[in-house]
Amino acid sequence: MQKGDVKIGKWIEEGFNLYKNNFTTLVLAALIALVLSTVTIGILTGPMIAGLIIITLQLLRKADPKPEASVVFRGFRYFLNAFLFIIIWGIAILVGSLLLGWFPIIGQLLSLFFVYAAQAFLMFGLYLIVDKQMDFWPASQKSIHTVKTNFWPFFGLAAIASIIGSIGALAFGIGIVLTVPIQICILAVAYQEIFG
Repeated sequence: MQKGDVKIGKWIEEGFNLYKNNFTTLVLAALIALVLSTVTIGILTGPMIAGLIIITLQLLRKADPKPEASVVFRGFRYFLNAFLFIIIWGIAILVGSLLLGWFPIIGQLLSLFFVYAAQAFLMFGLYLIVDKQMDFWPASQKSIHTVKTNFWPFFGLAAIASIIGSIGALAFGIGIVLTVPIQICILAVAYQEIFG
């Protein structure tokens, strides 16, 4: 991977366009995903995000027929690996963040950096699970290996996408239905260009 390969501006623009052109499908699918993730206390979060990724990649690749919101349920095909990916890395990131937060003065900054760095390293993991049918651990390793070859630009992309994705949480969490699909679209565009 060459230094210029991380095209943050281009990927964000293409991700926004993908979102804008498929707004209804993506938001409806995200609503289904959010409701099911919430009522199952997070147990279905992995498969639901996997389902959103399936829809997004199909839209990006101009699948015919165009996927409908109900395609989000195809994420259940990847239940175990998506579940393990979200739970194991979620717990690891939470514990690491809490431990770093204890350091006086710079703890909060270290904790924030750790969370964004972890998100950057793992940003392609679920895409690899869904698209290449990889198990959670090899998918995690491949994502980490890919990102570490050009860490800082990937870190920037992941941080921007994550901030966009989490803005909706400010509006009592409801807005997340509108913003998480943007994050998924941006990372899908990046994934498609890197992994094909």
